[in-house]
Amino acid sequence: MPEQNKPFVVTDRRKFTAEGELRPDADPSPERERHDPAPIATPVAAAEPPTAHPAPHEDTPSDEQPALTAEQSDQARAAYKATADRLDTAIRAANPGMEHPPEMNFEQIVHSVYMTAIMQLGGATPEGQQPQVDLLGARQSVDMLGVLAEKTKGNLTPEESRLLENALFELHMGFLEITQALARSAAAKAPAPGPGRPSIVR
Repeated sequence: MPEQNKPFVVTDRRKFTAEGELRPDADPSPERERHDPAPIATPVAAAEPPTAHPAPHEDTPSDEQPALTAEQSDQARAAYKATADRLDTAIRAANPGMEHPPEMNFEQIVHSVYMTAIMQLGGATPEGQQPQVDLLGARQSVDMLGVLAEKTKGNLTPEESRLLENALFELHMGFLEITQALARSAAAKAPAPGPGRPSIVR
């Protein structure tokens, strides 16, 4: 009989009927079902919370910074001075006849901060140009001189103390003059207050 003419037989191997009863022609031998073994539960010890350690890149408060030794400070100072001397030598070699820059002192520090504040208040603006005023920067410069005056109190010569007081007085007055001028300019550009509307700038 040819292969294609063999009868097609369907064998029902279900053990139970649709009603849940055992089929009479079912194989009585228990069918082995393959199941993967259930995983055995292994007791896991409670995880201990990680110990908090500050990250190495975290900023440390200034009061916890390790103090420098005298040797470290001396080495840094000596290296800085040697580098600065080499720089001066190279500059004088490239510019014959140039004088040696003056040593930094307290007077030069006061003058430097003073001139910075004057420029921030628009004092260095060329004539005919609109002044560029940096009020916040000027305030920081003035406050910087104020901190310098507070921290050096009792440790200055009469000349140094007088220089610092005069610089602060002039900057205080200049700051007030500029802020008042800006307030007047803003008031002039603002629309006139209508009836019942209070004026903020006087």
